Amino acid sequence: MTVQTGIQPISAARRAKDRFVQVLVYLAFALAVIPLLSVLWLVVKNGMGRFDMEFLTHSMRNIGARDAGGGAYHAIVGTLEQVLLASLIAVPIGLLTAVYLVEYGEGGRLSRTISFFVDVMTGVPSVVSGLFVLAFWILVLGMPFSGFAGALALSILMMPVVVRSAEEMLRLVPRELREASYALGVPKWRTIVKVVLPTAFTGIVTGVMLAVARVAGETAPLLLTVFITDSINVDPFNGPQMGLPLYVFDQAGRPTDTAIDRAWTGALTLILIVMLLNLVARLITWWRSPARRR
Repeated sequence: MTVQTGIQPISAARRAKDRFVQVLVYLAFALAVIPLLSVLWLVVKNGMGRFDMEFLTHSMRNIGARDAGGGAYHAIVGTLEQVLLASLIAVPIGLLTAVYLVEYGEGGRLSRTISFFVDVMTGVPSVVSGLFVLAFWILVLGMPFSGFAGALALSILMMPVVVRSAEEMLRLVPRELREASYALGVPKWRTIVKVVLPTAFTGIVTGVMLAVARVAGETAPLLLTVFITDSINVDPFNGPQMGLPLYVFDQAGRPTDTAIDRAWTGALTLILIVMLLNLVARLITWWRSPARRR
């Protein structure tokens, strides 16, 4: 007596199609990773020659294009301060905007208008944000070239990334958590602060780091708002201030091998700073994750 199990064997044609699709997926992954690895290898190979303590602790003051030595300390300080100021501006505004879109304005006319302008800002070229700050902040209001002006331009680029990433993370929070909090008589604002935001904290931090990585290497906005200097300026609100993207741009434009080596090392330093910031963000999310505190 034959027992029918109801499970049909997989045909050879279906197995061949499955294997073909797997090969295409692996090929697409390789095509995406190979250029990334080649760029990283090229930067590391050409940048390690000048990656030393002198480069990290000295500026380019009184160093000519043909002179050996010099470093990017002034550019490292400028990049850290500019990205920090841009984050302090863009993250609160972007996060509050995402909270409004998800929790208060869903389906409303104002929320649709905000979403439209966020989508528009996502596709704005970086040089446009620099031109806007140059025209309004520097030419109209008469403010000087400064690191803060560059931070304003970078914050314009950060906001749509923060809004979209935070919005998606907030929408992933189960509705049941909100309803359970409301059932206990907790106000909506407190539910958002104590339930929704902590649940979506990991994803929000990841989105913020994506925004930081998006703007850390921007050159055009800084070229229009920060200007270029070879001296150390730790005050982002007064006077021109260097940044690593500007440093790489400036050194790469000089027709000497020593300057080109400094440009490669500046690019390597920028990559390492972004990687370090991402590592710190991962440690913070691990430390603040709800699963760890159980």
